[in-house]
Amino acid sequence: ATLYSCCQTLNNKIECGLFTAVMEHDDMSPSPKSQDDLIRQDATDDSITVQNYNFGPNFVCIRISNGVREIQTVIRDKTTSRNDFIFYCDRLIRLVVEEGLNRLPYLRCKVTTPTGHTYDGLHYEKGSCGVSIVRSGEAMEHGLRDCCRSIRIGKILVRRDEESEDAKVIYTNLPKDIHQRKVLLMSPLMSSGNAVAEALKILKAHDVNETSVVLLNLFSTPQAAQRLVSEFPGLTILTSEVHPVAPTHFGHKYFGTD
Repeated sequence: ATLYSCCQTLNNKIECGLFTAVMEHDDMSPSPKSQDDLIRQDATDDSITVQNYNFGPNFVCIRISNGVREIQTVIRDKTTSRNDFIFYCDRLIRLVVEEGLNRLPYLRCKVTTPTGHTYDGLHYEKGSCGVSIVRSGEAMEHGLRDCCRSIRIGKILVRRDEESEDAKVIYTNLPKDIHQRKVLLMSPLMSSGNAVAEALKILKAHDVNETSVVLLNLFSTPQAAQRLVSEFPGLTILTSEVHPVAPTHFGHKYFGTD
């Protein structure tokens, strides 16, 4: 009887402890209002994924997950430190670059695995190059080289005339055979589209077909996007966001000149 009483007392204490723990856990749960503000980790907000703009089939926005929206938020936040700013920009750049590489030509191939099996795969067809629009475009060069270590990268320097406010090309350094290559044109920020339009004119002057150009962009305004798809209908544009307000501090903060 004594043993039974001890066991019964112990069971009661355990049940009481479990009940208390459950009650304490419930007390720490978010309020109904807080729960409404949360986005499930495996879901995306409709306001994030649904595009309010239609610029045609050659204008592509990468999939905006909660993680991507967080990156965009940190980049736009004025309180973000420069180190964090660069870190998150590089993450977003890598996502856009990887999507850009998907637009390049690949060839089917067979390889032999270490276990002696044959694997049907793909290999990247050589003959592409990158072109950065100086200066902000240079921020994307590292991300491109991380994916394609030996890729050639040219440069186009465009400056705005202070009197006319027109964009003018100051300097170009392009591969001599660029007309035979697929071109990844890098410009992370597009407010008016002037600089990109001038760079595309330079590429066309070097006999580069606009259908051979893929523009890698992080942030674009609707005005810039509409202008480019209208003037260069064969151009493929990849971006992470179309928003009326562009983060114009990008270049200054990334390169530490703010």
